[in-house]
Amino acid sequence: MFDRSTDYAEISAHLVQARRSLASLSASAIAKTVKRMRKELDAVQRIDFFATQASLDVQAVWSDFEEAANAVLSPDEPHAEDHAIALLDSRHYQGRTWATRRHLWADRVASAWLIRRFVDQDAKFLWLDHPAHCPTHALGFDFDGASFTHVGDKVTFEVLLTSFGLEHDRGLAKLGLLIHALDTGGFLTPETIGFEAILSGARSRLKDDDQFLEEMGGVFDSLHIHYGKESTS
Repeated sequence: MFDRSTDYAEISAHLVQARRSLASLSASAIAKTVKRMRKELDAVQRIDFFATQASLDVQAVWSDFEEAANAVLSPDEPHAEDHAIALLDSRHYQGRTWATRRHLWADRVASAWLIRRFVDQDAKFLWLDHPAHCPTHALGFDFDGASFTHVGDKVTFEVLLTSFGLEHDRGLAKLGLLIHALDTGGFLTPETIGFEAILSGARSRLKDDDQFLEEMGGVFDSLHIHYGKESTS
């Protein structure tokens, strides 16, 4: 009665088939496919009360599919570097110009908010058409070769937390889990899907990255406070 192995096997087959077709699909079609497959997987996971090997196997297949989809949708996504993350003094990073790829999404807009809110309140931002266009005086983030980018299993937002000693702020740490799940996959908090919908709607409505950052900044402020209260309640 509680064995969902057959359901997971069917979803795995659908994911494998969907992955093979990614190269021939448009960006909007890929996005719709990702959402459809995520919905299909979530529907089974909601009624799967006993974790089995099948549930672990399908999660691995999902991660491979999501990584492949992201590679097509965002070919400039950074590759994780392998080195220790140095602890930095934010006093040396004031009034700087920070640069990242335009058309912000979860990790980049969250990182920009974090920089302005907790690291450099006078930060100026450049939105790049391509990472190669980053000026030498700017601090790049979230692209290959940037000053701050993916390291190990951490996304850029999490790297910034560690770099500036902010990872012990429980609200920020919890927010980091949300950004990690949206950017590279991982544990999905109950609010992940709703937050993704807010991101998607705001980015579609606001074509300017400065406006997008300003609007999402209020959302991040609210989530930070909520997660902080949640951690101490």
